[in-house]
Amino acid sequence: MIIGIGARRGINSQEAIDAINNALAEAGRSIDDVHALASAKLKENEAGLHEAAEILGIGITFIDHDELNTYDAPSASQAKRFGLRGVAEPAALALSDKKELILRKKVYGRVTIAIAE
Repeated sequence: MIIGIGARRGINSQEAIDAINNALAEAGRSIDDVHALASAKLKENEAGLHEAAEILGIGITFIDHDELNTYDAPSASQAKRFGLRGVAEPAALALSDKKELILRKKVYGRVTIAIAE
């Protein structure tokens, strides 16, 4: 599974980890099933995302905006103001094998999570 992450500026690692754990619980999945974390290139300077990935022991990939926009985001997104169709859902889909969302975008505080297979 791939976890796509969108986040407000300045989130901390615990916010990201809590959101990931809550999303996994809702999907009935385990952190052991997660192959990678993914987000938009515009989030690559977010220390909280890097720290969360390091704590969880899972790599994080920041995806180019042109690639993200090749995927339809089924949920409405605030990312439109940055010229993106979405962040969490397209990022999860971009790195996934089956290109199927198993958890559509859901907001947990200041972090948005989507999960794809």
